[in-house]
Amino acid sequence: MLIDANNLALALNGQSILRDISLHMDRGDVYGLLGPNGAGKSTTIALLLGLYRPDRGKLKLFAEPGAAAADVRRRIGVMPESAGFYDWMDASDYLQWYSGFFAGRDLQIEALLERVGLAAAGHKPIGRFSRGMKQRLALARAMVHEPDLLILDEPTNGLDPRGRREIHDLLLELASRREVGVLLCTHLLDDVERLCSRVSIIDGGKTLLEGDLGELIRETGKPTYRLRVTRVPEPRKLPPMVHLRRRNGAWYTFEIDTLEKVEVGGIWEAMLARGWSFDEIHAEKNTLENRYLELTGESSPTNLGEAA
Repeated sequence: MLIDANNLALALNGQSILRDISLHMDRGDVYGLLGPNGAGKSTTIALLLGLYRPDRGKLKLFAEPGAAAADVRRRIGVMPESAGFYDWMDASDYLQWYSGFFAGRDLQIEALLERVGLAAAGHKPIGRFSRGMKQRLALARAMVHEPDLLILDEPTNGLDPRGRREIHDLLLELASRREVGVLLCTHLLDDVERLCSRVSIIDGGKTLLEGDLGELIRETGKPTYRLRVTRVPEPRKLPPMVHLRRRNGAWYTFEIDTLEKVEVGGIWEAMLARGWSFDEIHAEKNTLENRYLELTGESSPTNLGEAA
């Protein structure tokens, strides 16, 4: 197993940053690490890289106990969200210089630039690169020493749709053909749905959910509907089988326990009878976005029928 992290906790300057983080990743996985800003994603990555040591919990990288030591870090390629370069260097010279940190590597610079879509820009000063080109170069830098584990923070930022697809295909190739593990930290849920076999959602320094992507999306299995509500009654009573999952302005998302004994039209009639009014109803599929919002959204799951 590339990453075996269990119940990690970390406090910095007296403040609890990570409270209970677990992460399990194998070779060939493309793993999505998801969470809102401030959830603890960057601190988790820093801990994996050995920049901090956990106060509590157990961590193994490549079956080695503890945070990453120098020899372990050499097996990891990192692409940070903000990738600094020497703008006066060209891409080819920069990668050749950077490879010097990894002695003994037989580096094929031109082949690497071609893999990330920069074959025609190898001798162009980095200062003249677009943001998307710098993203590609940052990915090449992370791959320069042929690591076993890639940790990528927002790797498709600044790329157009074609560029995103090319990077997607490269990451899938790396994971499937070379058995490289890819830990993907991103806010782009469509990237996660296209690329990832496993995901975890963290918030408040805790792992809220981890597992196979398909299984997590199917986990609830209950019908979900979005309604644009024009009137909310007081008290806010709902039929007993209807549960509010989140709210965004006038849009309310409800989950239905069962439709076996009553038609969906009967549920709306029961809500109208309790004083609710609405002018739009949309059936929703189980998606990663819905699951993510349910766990991290501003409105926590609430059963208004029980609260009334």
